[in-house]
Amino acid sequence: MGASATMTTPTLAVQAGRQTTTTVVIRNAGAVVDHFTVDVIGPPAPWATVTPNSVNLLPDESTTVTVTFAPPRTADVAAGVVPFGVRVFAQEDPEGSVMAEGELDIAAFGEVTAEIVPAKVEGASGATFEVAVDNRGNQATPVVLAAVDPEADLSFDFRHTEVTLEPGTTAYVRLRVRPPRRFLRGQPVRRPFKVTVTPVGGAVVVADGVYVQRQLLPKWVLPALAVLLAFLLAIIALWFTVFKPAVRSAASDAAAKQAAEVKQVAQAAQQDAGAAKQQAGEAKTGSDRALRAQGVDPAQPPASDPIAPPRTPAPPPAPATAPFDRRIAADAPIDADVRRFREFDFVVPENKTLQITDLILQNPRADIGTMRVVRRTPDGRSLMFEFGLGNFRDLDHHWVQPLVFTSGEAITLAVSCQNPPEKGNCTPAIALSGRIEG
Repeated sequence: MGASATMTTPTLAVQAGRQTTTTVVIRNAGAVVDHFTVDVIGPPAPWATVTPNSVNLLPDESTTVTVTFAPPRTADVAAGVVPFGVRVFAQEDPEGSVMAEGELDIAAFGEVTAEIVPAKVEGASGATFEVAVDNRGNQATPVVLAAVDPEADLSFDFRHTEVTLEPGTTAYVRLRVRPPRRFLRGQPVRRPFKVTVTPVGGAVVVADGVYVQRQLLPKWVLPALAVLLAFLLAIIALWFTVFKPAVRSAASDAAAKQAAEVKQVAQAAQQDAGAAKQQAGEAKTGSDRALRAQGVDPAQPPASDPIAPPRTPAPPPAPATAPFDRRIAADAPIDADVRRFREFDFVVPENKTLQITDLILQNPRADIGTMRVVRRTPDGRSLMFEFGLGNFRDLDHHWVQPLVFTSGEAITLAVSCQNPPEKGNCTPAIALSGRIEG
């Protein structure tokens, strides 16, 4: 027998971020001087230390070593009871090595943080935010979300008001903010608000956001209308001063020439009509003679067959219309070249017409890189949108006059992914809504 080990306190309790200790008495049960190495095995091994970690003992001699456990205050250290062992290895008699077993009870702790992403959004009729809730504690934590603004004017719509987060995870909850009323013209109005995240049995966490309400009428509309009005007035002036007299003179000359040609054609047609009338009279006289030779009175009207009523052609069938919802998802590998894009597209089927009224850009994993939405036609490509992936989670676009894509055209999602290696591929997406005809 090489050694024996006795732990003074085999059951320990500790809080994450603090430390606790126990002692192990080691005795050389062999007949020779031996060197013993002491270490800890099991889940607590990465944050356990033994002092001293090796001893030399004479036969029947014993000594005490101290084992210290210092679990870090992170979500990686789960709350609960974990087993461990203190192993004593005898160099001279390896078969005489022994191990003392114990249990470590790690106390639970909660730490929840919240952030509104992005912190400020502008919009005329509302805005979409995402509330990022992080559970940095070492146990599963249910949370309740609510929102309030100082003036109590805004309305809030959470996708989920209650979420349970596992240790070390993040939940993104979509929040739609709407103003009490909209205005056509005026200065932007800042509307700050707060989102409260209340963990069960924990302190309330508050995140601040700002919704900037803009006018419904875009700023460029009035200058554009002024320019258009000036252009129309210039066209009207040119028409009455330059183009109209020239057009009237040219029209008079063309009308006189056309009238002469028409008169000439009418005279020729009149001559042809007289000759045709004479020929028709001669043909009728010959026909009457032939009928009398056959014993038929040309004055008696012939029996007429019933005439079938004309058939009205059926109207062509109206094109079939159906709702359309499609999500184009990307799975772009990491690429150091920011100019290289991986493309994913949807092509409008043959003999179909697609009308898009809603387009939502999604980046739920907060990927890093660039997203483009491209329209591809037989004549070429045109860029519709381009965003940095790190600047948003969800972005909504709506059109009163739908975007129309005809058969063979395509909507392409192009992604250039610059995620760090540990994050993996970029997986943004676009969601399309509208109607398809054909």
